[in-house]
Amino acid sequence: MRIAIAGGGLGGLTLARVLHRHGIEATVYERETDRTARSQGGMLDLHPESGQRALAEAGLTDRFRSQARPEGEEHRILDPAGRTLVHHEPRPGSFDGRPEIDRTVLRDLLLDALPHDTVTWQRRLTGATPRPDGGWALTFDSGHRAECDILVGADGARSVVRRLLTDTEPSYRSTHADLEISDVRPELAELVGAGNLWCVGVNQVLSAQRLGDGRVRVGISLKGRHRQFDDKRALLDLFDGWSPRVTALIEAGDGPVTTRTVEAMPTGTRWPGRSGVTLIGDAAHLMPPVGEGANQAMLDGAELAAALAANPTDPDAAIRSYEEAMFARIQPIAEMSARVHAMMLSATAAEDLVRFFTPRSAEPALTD
Repeated sequence: MRIAIAGGGLGGLTLARVLHRHGIEATVYERETDRTARSQGGMLDLHPESGQRALAEAGLTDRFRSQARPEGEEHRILDPAGRTLVHHEPRPGSFDGRPEIDRTVLRDLLLDALPHDTVTWQRRLTGATPRPDGGWALTFDSGHRAECDILVGADGARSVVRRLLTDTEPSYRSTHADLEISDVRPELAELVGAGNLWCVGVNQVLSAQRLGDGRVRVGISLKGRHRQFDDKRALLDLFDGWSPRVTALIEAGDGPVTTRTVEAMPTGTRWPGRSGVTLIGDAAHLMPPVGEGANQAMLDGAELAAALAANPTDPDAAIRSYEEAMFARIQPIAEMSARVHAMMLSATAAEDLVRFFTPRSAEPALTD
């Protein structure tokens, strides 16, 4: 059984690792030139029921805990005047919640747990054609070709493999801009804390996240379509009238501004089964970025691997079993992600988020 995994992100690598633990080898085709080719993003909180569960199936819980930051669960929500609406502080040293880990560190952890020849770098899949005797003939942008019996699309939002199963494509949701602060002044370190900060206004959010190496990643989320932001001045204009204590996060940015659109698949997306092919992660169920995407991708990988290991003589039945369970699991999570994303960029986001994050019996604290 030759298994090809298109995409070497967290989902694809989790699938390969859990298969390897079951004595089933796979080849991961990754478009990047090597593991250091680009930044993998900021910190990721791993949920016990999904991301941490997948790592347990991969046999990597101890390694994860040695690299994770439980203190990164700290979370503050501010209004544009700089007043604290919500402040969550985790129990020191506890892994009972959703500890943070640097995405690059987590990806390296998975890569290091695989045989060195599992990942074939610099292979971007451009097409897959069914073979007369079953399986798939693969073509890559480099001109290379390969064959497999089972093809798994872990190739993200613009998945090539998805086109083999459905015509459904992601649609626009919002605009997001990023910049980083490498030289973090004490007052900004205190403002952000050890985890995440959201400053919530009308139809826009200014966020900040403490990275494992001490840097701060700043994000700007905006409702509606916006042009590319070339510099900090254009971003600062969007936050005119906000507390200088908060906008200092933009002022302190010492790297380039990157702008991207946020897209999502329609909730409830499904496809009819097709022999020898399936999807995991963003390729299957791209959601707004509210903390579930990577966790669910990793769980997809672990559950697909378990299904294939349990029924190696009938991989199509294993894939059908995985897909039905995944569709049922993802539906409410995708709906929740869409609601939270819309709530964060609404006109009443601050009060809505206070209600969302505060127990009914507690009143939100307002501090200067």
